[in-house]
Amino acid sequence: MGAGSRDTRPRQGRGAAGQPANRYAAVRRDAQDDGWGLADEPLAPLPTTLTAERARSVISYNRSPDVGFDRSINPYRGCEHGCAYCFARPTHAYLDLSPGLDFESRLFHKPDAPEILRRELAARGYRPAPIAVGINTDSYQPVERQLQLTRRILEVLVECRHPFTIVTKSALIERDLDLLAEAAARNGVSVMFSFSTLKRGLARRLEPRAAAPERRLEALARLAQAGVPVGVLAAPCIPGLTDEELDAILSEARAAGASSAAYVLLRLPLEVREIFQEWLREHEPLREERVMSLIRGAHEGREYDASFGQRMTGTGVYADMIAQRFRLAVRRLGFGAGPELDCGAFRPPARFQGQMSLL
Repeated sequence: MGAGSRDTRPRQGRGAAGQPANRYAAVRRDAQDDGWGLADEPLAPLPTTLTAERARSVISYNRSPDVGFDRSINPYRGCEHGCAYCFARPTHAYLDLSPGLDFESRLFHKPDAPEILRRELAARGYRPAPIAVGINTDSYQPVERQLQLTRRILEVLVECRHPFTIVTKSALIERDLDLLAEAAARNGVSVMFSFSTLKRGLARRLEPRAAAPERRLEALARLAQAGVPVGVLAAPCIPGLTDEELDAILSEARAAGASSAAYVLLRLPLEVREIFQEWLREHEPLREERVMSLIRGAHEGREYDASFGQRMTGTGVYADMIAQRFRLAVRRLGFGAGPELDCGAFRPPARFQGQMSLL
């Protein structure tokens, strides 16, 4: 388990090239051509598998100063969007699986998450604060159409008037506009749409099963028109590949109705560096050297720096230039701060089945 495979031929509809071994694997495997020409034959499409897992809790807490929340809910482990740059890929190593194709094809879900959430919100000592839904992997990835797990979680949060935030690159979020609008009416929700590029062809290769950029803009506009506070997250900003689009992403999102903005410089923790470099060799070979050089320039000579305060934006001349471009664009386009969500309206669910609220 977790040994991986070094066959890096691309598969249709997948972002990673191959199955690099996870960092805990004791052995690695390399695919070799024995002369039969199999390396020239196309690989069969890789199916997605779903595995249910039982969780004792669903709210995860953090103390990171780099994010604007202290708790989150992740309905899924792994993400079918297949983004080659996804910072969450290394989490599949904890399952003894590859952060490569396993991460985007072998998915795990928590079918009883809404019931567990209800129990956690009903605990006597619970104190509300905005919950980030799907922050590690996209809660609106394709399997959500079938499972509707995210919707059931939102139903609990809206029922309890608990504030929450969502970051997504999926247009499927439009399905839950009724819940989002109800939460927005009480200042209880904020949504961010993530864009790495507006170029359709590049997006198709970089994040193969996410919504097309123009479709995301349509979904952003629809939520904004319904009164849901919507922002744009230019992420990841990839040096030498998508950084030139930073101003365009912010401008298009602002025109569609985004009222707040943020950005994140490309992060390459652990196995992600190898996966992303393989993607560059396959899809952008002429840019690989420059991209990696700029990344190292933004992290004091390393491909990644996990230090708080630096891992999201980098340091040095290049990182400062991106930060300045972002600040100027935000000022020029009139973006504001994200909404301060209301925690005062929270009402815990009944602690026992059949108990009714006094309010």
